[in-house]
Amino acid sequence: YGTPIGLDRAQALIATVVAEAKKHDWKFNIAVVDSGGNLVAFQRMDGAQLASIQISEHKARFSALYRRESKAYENGVQLNNLNYLMTLDGAIASRGGIPLVEGGKVIGAIGCSGGSGSQDEVVCKAGAAMIK
Repeated sequence: YGTPIGLDRAQALIATVVAEAKKHDWKFNIAVVDSGGNLVAFQRMDGAQLASIQISEHKARFSALYRRESKAYENGVQLNNLNYLMTLDGAIASRGGIPLVEGGKVIGAIGCSGGSGSQDEVVCKAGAAMIK
């Protein structure tokens, strides 16, 4: 793990996600956590579903702690029938959680929720791309 992402960078990632979501007229909840899975910044777009508040945080936390995209677990469960993955603490088998890697080290993660899995992934990748 690397130096945890700070507030200014986290807010910039969120702004990028919001801009991408607005291009498609989508409404999202966006969470950015540090390398320990602790919330650094969060934003709920007007009209984003309330249940997705916790889901966005869950996706971000999972991706930081497990150091992989939440899509990997979605694929494991849906495509490979590795249902035991759902028994892991903090697991979430849904796209939209992406670790933030800088210099080969995880500095945090971003989680997006409010659309379909593919929509969550699209906007989340827009934010994560700012780190690379």
